[in-house]
This record gives sequence, structure tokens and C-alpha cells, in this order.
Amino acid sequence: MDGEFTDFVRRRGDHHLRTAVLLTGDWHAAEDLLQSSLAKLYRAWPRLDSGHDPDAYLRRILVNTQRSWWRARWRREIPRADMSAGDAGEGDGGEERAVAAAVRDVLRRLPLRQRTALVLRFYEDLPETQVADLMGCSVGAVKTHTHRGLKAMRALIPRDWLVNLTEDERSGLR
Repeated sequence: MDGEFTDFVRRRGDHHLRTAVLLTGDWHAAEDLLQSSLAKLYRAWPRLDSGHDPDAYLRRILVNTQRSWWRARWRREIPRADMSAGDAGEGDGGEERAVAAAVRDVLRRLPLRQRTALVLRFYEDLPETQVADLMGCSVGAVKTHTHRGLKAMRALIPRDWLVNLTEDERSGLR
């Protein structure tokens, strides 16, 4: 049993860590969230049906644990290092990392339900019915959270991004 669990974590751990980063908006909180969720999954591992998808089970644990932590935590500012542009050269991936950091920053500013809906719909690529099940709400509520989250993201996206986008990319943001 331990070998199967270890193999699962090795194969899928990075993917779930990225999901946790998007859910929490903070790398360190994401590591804590994933660690806590993996501990819960480990305790339930012997009871899991072999035909059951452990990714789906872990995803549900991540969402529920994040929701629980968010409700229990008082809102506070999280200090961040200065994210000013450095000496990134062309082709070193600096621009992609900067865009990814900016997207995470915009996601972090969204309300929890909107952020969760967007991450599960577009990063995890889950259908609305499965997102509704994970979030404990109706499909209509998922659609509303997704719509409002996208609208808020459009308003929060720095205008200088739009200068570097192609016409097709710009039309996708409208």
C-alpha cells in the first residue's frame, strides 16, 4: 500500500502542487495545503476503491481543506518580495514566468469561490458538473463564479500586457 501511495505522489505531486498554488495564491501556503491534503489522502488510501480516481479524491481534499483554512483564517496582508523586472534576456523564459506570476497575483485577488471555480475549470480542465460537486454548489453557481471571476480578472489585468498580445489573444480577453 505504501508503495502505491508513494508512486502516486511521485507521479502526480507536482501537478497537485501547481493546483494548490493557484488555489492559495502563495507557494508556501500551497506546500502546506498539499502536505496536509496528502496526509488526509494517506489515511484514506486503504479504503479507496481501486477503480476510483485518486486525483479526483485528492482534488476534493485540496478544495475542502483550502475552504476550511480560508474560513478559519483572519484576513491579513501577506508580505511579498519585490517582483520588479530583472535582467531577463530573450528566450530565458523570463517573460513567461512574469506572466505566470502576474496571473497568480490576479487570481490571488479574486474571492475564494471565483478563484476556485476558475482554477478547477481552466487549470484542472474539469466540467462544470464536477466543479459544482467539488465546490458543493449548483452548476449555475459555478457558471456565475466563473463569469464573475473572468470579468474581475479582465479588470485586474495590467493594461501593458495587452500591448504584447496578438489580436486573437486580445479578443479572448474581451
